[in-house]
Formats: sequence, structure tokens, C-alpha cells
Amino acid sequence: QVQLVESGGGLVQAGGSLRLSCAASGRTLSSYSMGWFRQAPGKGREFVAGVSGTAGTYYVDSVKGRFTVSRDNAKNTVYLNMNSLKPEDTAVYFCAARVYGSAVVTGVNEYAYWGQGTQVTVSS
Repeated sequence: QVQLVESGGGLVQAGGSLRLSCAASGRTLSSYSMGWFRQAPGKGREFVAGVSGTAGTYYVDSVKGRFTVSRDNAKNTVYLNMNSLKPEDTAVYFCAARVYGSAVVTGVNEYAYWGQGTQVTVSS
């Protein structure tokens, strides 16, 4: 069993920055793909960014150049650095582990384990 715990969310003004962390326990995830998703009120869960087992990264167009995903395998932790935040980035952010493949994929159903989510609120 894998447990994922996100932290680092909060309230920030537009243009500000936050760093989300996702700490994993129960299994070493260094060879697996990790994804960050978000869900705004009344909307579905959407892929934001991901890092593969070989540290390749992939981003949705709306966050390219502003968000950076990384992983520290020694700490079994994945990070999402978010800069130049916009009000439309407001959502609950979730990390997820894809334990049956090392490539980054964007589908929610491709990920087996999920954290509980952390709220990010960007005020205008």
C-alpha cells in the first residue's frame, strides 16, 4: 500500500508563489511516474504536471513556464513549484502515483494512488 501526503498549499496573491510537496510512504516510487492534478469547485479533476521514472517532465499548456515539477528519490518526495500564480489556478491540488508504468500520462484513471489534496487559493 502507498500513502501520499501533500502539503504546502495556502492563500497567496496573484503573482505569488507556492511550493507543494508530496511525500510517499509504503513503497519506493523512484521508478514510477508521479502526477499533479487539480480540481476547482464544480469542475472535474485535471492533469497539471507530471514527472516520469526517468525524471522527464510534462506540463499542461496553461502552466508551462510557471510551474516546475521535480522529484527527490532519496526522500521519496515530489514537488510542484508554482510561480506567477493566477486566480484561475485556485483549486485543490492532488498528487498521484502511477505504479504500473514509468511514463507520464494525463488520465486520472491511470494513477493508482492519490493523496488527500491541499487547497491552493489565489486572490486577485
